[in-house]
Parts: sequence; C-alpha cells; structure tokens
Amino acid sequence: MTGLLALSRPTMRRLYQGFVLLSVLALAPPAWARLSSSGHTAVADSSPTWTTGVPPAPTALVLGAAAPGGRPSPMLARRLDVSAELYRSGRVRTLLLSGDNSRRDYDEPTAMRDYLIARGVPPRALVLDYAGFDTWDSCVRARQVFGATKVTVVTQLFHLPRAVTLCRAAGLETFGVGDDSATRWAATTYAGAVREFGAAAKGFLDAVVLRSSPVFPGPRETTLDTALRTAAQSGRG
Repeated sequence: MTGLLALSRPTMRRLYQGFVLLSVLALAPPAWARLSSSGHTAVADSSPTWTTGVPPAPTALVLGAAAPGGRPSPMLARRLDVSAELYRSGRVRTLLLSGDNSRRDYDEPTAMRDYLIARGVPPRALVLDYAGFDTWDSCVRARQVFGATKVTVVTQLFHLPRAVTLCRAAGLETFGVGDDSATRWAATTYAGAVREFGAAAKGFLDAVVLRSSPVFPGPRETTLDTALRTAAQSGRG
C-alpha cells in the first residue's frame, strides 16, 4: 500500500490508462462478435415451434466438441439433437459435421455421424469434415473445401455469436442456432463463457487481422454437393 501511495500522479495516470486500454482490448472482440451476429441467431427449444423461426438453409454446420471414447459429450450430443430437429423439420437438407480427427484414436466427426444415424438421420444427409480443428477452420473449410454458401451453424448459446460471426467473415451466409446449456450444465457453461473472451480475440485475429488459412486448406471436396443433389432427388430440395 505504501508503494502505491508513493507513485507519482503521472505514473498513476499511465497505469490507469493502461488498465483502461487492456480492458477495451479484452472486451472489443466479444463485442464485435455479438454485434456482427445480432439478428442472425435463435435459441433451440425456446418454444414448441422454435424451428419455424429458423430460415431454411441447404446445410447445417454442426461444430464438434469433446467425444471421449468415441461418444459425444453431453454438450455435443445436444448440438446433434438440435441439428437432427432442424433436419426433420425441413429447415436444413444436409448436415456438415465438422470436428477434430487430428489423432488416429480420436475422431469427433465419426462419433457425431454414428450418434445421428442411431437417431434416424439418414447417412446420405451427413457429410464429415475431419479437419475442423477450431471454429475458424470449420467455417473456412465449409466455404472453401466443401463449397457451402449458406449454412445454419449449430452450437451452444455462449459460443454462438463467435461461430456466426466467423462463418460470416469466411464468406458464408449464416444463421445460428444455440442450445442454452446453462439450464443443464451451469458450471461448464459459465467456464465456456469466460473462455470466449480469449477465443473471440483469437477469432478476430484469424478472421480480420491475419485472414488465416485453415490447418488443412484443401483440396476441394464434392461430398456436400453430392448430398445436396441426393436431397433434391428425394424431394427435400
């Protein structure tokens, strides 16, 4: 305390200005994400007819999360349940499952596919992206590798502003649907919300400052094109 009192007025002023600057830098990326996604999101299960508030899109981009032992974690399972409901209601025609398969013994997209098939979603509607290592990579690869132009991105509500904003920055016409995980897993949700400050800063750097390429930028895949053609032929177009 004595040391602080001994600081000169100019030094105290500089410390205060530095604190304000750091605070602004910390808050700016989350604010950017929220402003950019405003008006382009919906909350899953917010009403019995919630899907009618989601604009139709060719594809739902379902973002991966932990899948220990080859099974989706509870939060990932909820994303998949939401995407299955969007498919059954006709709001999307295909599901692009984007997750981490960076190790041979860890495979999020396959766990996501198996979960959805077990719940009645036909395999022909499912497309797997094994290199969705983070949100930015998933968005960029959906556009550049799989050729998507319009998606409904599905994730948890605390993650949704960043997911929608990054997909829009990657060139996708994007609407987002979020699961309100705070009603089921409050502690995990709040921890994720805190993590969003750092993740939003990284996303801003990737999308706006650096225009980063994904870890695996290609080659162009036609699996989504095929799935969409099949959907059209089966009357879901």
